[in-house]
Amino acid sequence: MIFQLILNAFLVISADPTFTVENKLDFRRKEVVSISMTQLEELLDEKFDTSSLHIKETKSNLTVLTQWVDSDLDGHLDELLFLAEVNGNETKSYTLTSNAEPASSDISTFGRFVPERIDDFAWENDKVAFRTYGPEAQRLTDEKLPGGTLTSGIDAWLKRVDYPIIDKWYKKYVDGGSYHNDSGEGYDPYHVGDSRGIGGIGVLIEDSLYVSKNFTTYKLIANGPLRTIFELSYAPWKAGEATIQETKRISLDLGSQLYHMEVKLKSDKSLPNVTTGITLHSGNGEVNSDPEAGWISYWETIDDAKLGIGIVASNTDIDRLFEFRTESKEQSHLYMVFKPKEKISFYAGFGWEKANEFSSLSDWNKYLMNFSKTLESPFILKLD
Repeated sequence: MIFQLILNAFLVISADPTFTVENKLDFRRKEVVSISMTQLEELLDEKFDTSSLHIKETKSNLTVLTQWVDSDLDGHLDELLFLAEVNGNETKSYTLTSNAEPASSDISTFGRFVPERIDDFAWENDKVAFRTYGPEAQRLTDEKLPGGTLTSGIDAWLKRVDYPIIDKWYKKYVDGGSYHNDSGEGYDPYHVGDSRGIGGIGVLIEDSLYVSKNFTTYKLIANGPLRTIFELSYAPWKAGEATIQETKRISLDLGSQLYHMEVKLKSDKSLPNVTTGITLHSGNGEVNSDPEAGWISYWETIDDAKLGIGIVASNTDIDRLFEFRTESKEQSHLYMVFKPKEKISFYAGFGWEKANEFSSLSDWNKYLMNFSKTLESPFILKLD
């Protein structure tokens, strides 16, 4: 087991050490926090068994949900994640202990490769679900066979329950049913086509966006309960005269409307930018953006309900935000253009009216604004 590969000594802590998490913003936040293995070793100052290490809120003495992550899959754990809930302008104390029952939860993040639906990769948490498409779906399209999908765009599954639905909906598909019909849990009405969907990337040269095709390989790194992490790799693709190699590391935290995408691009020639965006579909929705805060927003109607879509990034990485309209099918987008660099980072996702999270455009834009503030002012972790 991986726990035994890390440290096999039994945890003996004479006095349970404490640390604090400070929220310098004026609103309540419930977020996944990371403590590195190096920080844990410094705090405990002795050998410990990862399988019996837990975190409690010091004041309430309640154990919080945790997750160990080996972020580079080298057989050594790198960080301990925990769920912190801190009020505005509050500092909360936590305790490391071996004397506690582990916290558990019926809700979780989750992701997997889906061979039974050709070769999707799908991921979800208690709020949202997404998918993108693999090499077999591309082959079917290239050979003009039925069932194919050709896009590196990101699809959205609109869910309104907090429990996992990926396995259930795909089983419905295998059994001859359809996840395109809402039977009470949600459904998939979102259309990606050849667009970027919600957060696909490309390189913009004049009025043309150059993009990769479907992912070719995947690597699942962590799978809940607090964070699901995976990587997707793509065949080399062309942007003008440049040949690009692309790898995406995507993660989704419990409780978040937005997944995190980190894109690494290696190119044999310099690139003018890296661009992500939101498809504008019929173009009847409402576009909003805030360059200073670093977010873009699209509020549209799908069937009989509203859907808010957004992307958030550090404004220091952004070159410009703009709305691009064209008569070309599926190519109208709200773009976020990044300054050219080998690695870019942003958050993308949605809020569905029927999930009872957001009832208005102002609600959705406030969420994006507050999310941008958390990027600028992350929780402050202090080890005692």
